[in-house]
Amino acid sequence: MTRGTRKKPGPGNQPLETTFRAGCGREWQVRSAEADLAYTEQAFAECPTCPHRVEPEGAPAFCTLRPATASHPFAGLAGFKSELDD
Repeated sequence: MTRGTRKKPGPGNQPLETTFRAGCGREWQVRSAEADLAYTEQAFAECPTCPHRVEPEGAPAFCTLRPATASHPFAGLAGFKSELDD
């Protein structure tokens, strides 16, 4: 198993179909045990100007797809209060 991969039960240990959502709200149903996916096709007209687009240096642009049931990646910071806020 590679890092970041989680196994889901299924027939013959195949991953279950999961609904993945992009930042723009589009959804894909994919059989994957990965915690998130990279959408590199960028096939929609608004992809080049999408605020959710990631453009790593030396690699193709992509959009991160996360399971639709997952919390926002920064949800854990919602209750965070730093010393600077005092």
